[in-house]
Amino acid sequence: MNWIELTGHFGAFLTSVTFVPQVYKAWQTKSVGDLSLVMIFIVFISTIVWLIYAVSLMLWPVIIANGIVSVLSLLLIYFKFTFKK
Repeated sequence: MNWIELTGHFGAFLTSVTFVPQVYKAWQTKSVGDLSLVMIFIVFISTIVWLIYAVSLMLWPVIIANGIVSVLSLLLIYFKFTFKK
């Protein structure tokens, strides 16, 4: 694996973990009132578009990162509807 591939995998890792703290905090506090549903939907749709692109070119770092972010985005959307008070 060359440095370009390592850079791609490292970037994929960083992208993948961006939503983890937010999902964890939302799950822990059962509070998502401050989260924008529109923003979460935009992130989810953008990850789906990136997944289509990445799968067509078999770009594994992009597939992995956007696959994880799409799942985390779906969790936030689920929490947004479930944790309503």
